[in-house]
Amino acid sequence: MTIPSEEPAWKQRAVERSTKAAKLRAEKRVQRFLDAAQAIITDKGTTDFTVQQVVDRARQSLRSFYQHFDGKHELLLALFEDALLGATEQIQVAAASQADPLEALRLAVQRLFELCRPDPADPRPLFTDFAAQLLTSHPAEVKAAHAPLLTLLTELMTQAGQAGRLHPGTKPRRAATLTMQTVMFIAQSSGVSGGESDDPVTATEVWEFCSSGFAQ
Repeated sequence: MTIPSEEPAWKQRAVERSTKAAKLRAEKRVQRFLDAAQAIITDKGTTDFTVQQVVDRARQSLRSFYQHFDGKHELLLALFEDALLGATEQIQVAAASQADPLEALRLAVQRLFELCRPDPADPRPLFTDFAAQLLTSHPAEVKAAHAPLLTLLTELMTQAGQAGRLHPGTKPRRAATLTMQTVMFIAQSSGVSGGESDDPVTATEVWEFCSSGFAQ
């Protein structure tokens, strides 16, 4: 009789429990670092901080930090991805309040602009400072981070096209990509010193500019 070579079921269960427990502990440690970094950003209104400051705020060890992140850049990237995902969820909620597909797209575009532009009362350095740096230094990570937002805008653009609200021949994903990049660039540039601070660009103006290229 051949004896099965597989590990006993009790051993598999024990390993699975151990692995699951370790995963949960790691997730909690990662979240502590993220929360600490976000708190520092909120306090300072900038992404100018050190890894040691994050470690001290999280009450964790430097060794533990580098077990989960390659460095400050990867930590900021994680925060940036979370911020973009949160923004995407807010935009989706806003768009869902409209039955008309083009109105839903309008609200999405205007909300995206509002969430990305600098606001003295609510600084967003992850969008206004770090995003611009990331675009040139790590384009692949930028593309991945923006994927959920681009998917949402593409869906809204597709629905508007199916309702006959777009110019014939408009490619939803291409139009969504151009719109997303245009809106975010204008929003992130609107707080640059020396700009038209006395007559700032509005969300309505941004929508009218972008929609003139695809809406009818």
